[in-house]
Amino acid sequence: MTTLDTAADGVPAAAGAAAPTGGPSLAQERRLVTAIPGPRSQELLERKAAAVAAGVGHTAPIAAVAAGGGVVVDADGNSLIDLGSGIAVTSVGNAHPKVVEAVQRQAASFTHTCFMVSPYEGYVAVAEALNRLTPGDHLKKSALFNSGAEAVENAVKIARKATGRQAVVAFDHAYHGRTNLTMALTAKSMPYKSGFGPFASEVYRAPMSYPFRDGLTGAEAAAKALSVIEKQVGADNLAAVIIEPIQGEGGFIVPAEGFLPAIADWCTAHGVVLIADEVQSGFARTGAMFASEHFGIVPDMVTTAKGIAGGLPLAAVTGRAEIMDAAHVGGLGGTYGGNPIACAAALASIDVFENDGLVERAAELGEILLGRLRALQAEDPRVGDVRGLGAMVAIELVDPGTKAPAPALAGAVAKRCIAEGVVVLTCGTYGNVLRFLPPLSIGDDLLHEGLDVVAAALAAEVAA
Repeated sequence: MTTLDTAADGVPAAAGAAAPTGGPSLAQERRLVTAIPGPRSQELLERKAAAVAAGVGHTAPIAAVAAGGGVVVDADGNSLIDLGSGIAVTSVGNAHPKVVEAVQRQAASFTHTCFMVSPYEGYVAVAEALNRLTPGDHLKKSALFNSGAEAVENAVKIARKATGRQAVVAFDHAYHGRTNLTMALTAKSMPYKSGFGPFASEVYRAPMSYPFRDGLTGAEAAAKALSVIEKQVGADNLAAVIIEPIQGEGGFIVPAEGFLPAIADWCTAHGVVLIADEVQSGFARTGAMFASEHFGIVPDMVTTAKGIAGGLPLAAVTGRAEIMDAAHVGGLGGTYGGNPIACAAALASIDVFENDGLVERAAELGEILLGRLRALQAEDPRVGDVRGLGAMVAIELVDPGTKAPAPALAGAVAKRCIAEGVVVLTCGTYGNVLRFLPPLSIGDDLLHEGLDVVAAALAAEVAA
């Protein structure tokens, strides 16, 4: 069995490239020296097929060996423009120097004690930061976990304990994770739920505001959703309403103005816990620290993960202190939750978010994305909708005559982009959405070049 040898700087030895691994010093360029996948990447993919469960898929057929700024470099020396950020994870940039230094320092001190056995300052400091940064000036507390799904599951658990009720409402097009409870909360069957049931009980679904497809105002969409909730569940039975302020896997759906405030007001009036799932939209991604801020809502609980720790596994539930304290001692936790190395990475990442202008940078990237993609929409009727906030933007591809979803087109464009050295991800209930999640460290020129490739790939599919 061979391995993918790399030089000391992380660049494949056979490629002869000189840029160091990760961080801002990595050459910020799109560079294709082989077809994708190249032979060394293909070698790893063959090993993956033999060793890794078939259910674990991949988007880009490459073997990554370095990443930073706005690029990912593969084992064959190809440098791809990264418009996915590992699904909104490496928002501060991959291998950010502050994160690397913090991780190295913490790893040299200790890697684990289990916070439930021997507490340490890093966990407490992350909780303090989250209590300060999440929306609202009320007294808050936090608990740390490993993944977004784990955070969502614990948020529901806490809400049920605090209210003494069992029912939970999620929304059409929602994505909340891959555990049993979070699969129940997730709307899309394939690939997330199909064949994996039965699912957790007392989970109900309400219609989401989807302006491109429902044509409703925020008030109208909220009235429709609340009618379903009141008739099919009943406020007296409802522990929590969980919603992504901007839906992620469901298609980057931005609800119509007034929808979220109406849902929030109803929850407050009926003693229902409002959980904002900010796993994908949190930490500067939308041009605000949290997407909830754009809509003027203050959730009772917020779940976070992805961008929180610069690529290390960490997640959190932050909420009103009286709700968070409802769980009995020992009722919350986990062996690895709030791992000290992940906490060090999170504190470094939060420092970058707050002090290196990344909230403002996300807004700037959003202006570029929306401007370029709306220009593309004006030229190509297959671009049915352009939507998003900050550096969380998407286009929905459709049949121009019927507005029917065009998933085959979306898949073909994404595949062509990757072949041309640009990582683009698809999403959406119908599989017809291209989403753009560039690292907030990407340069303007590189982003424009990536969008040039997207435009060319879409145009090429007409000829095809």
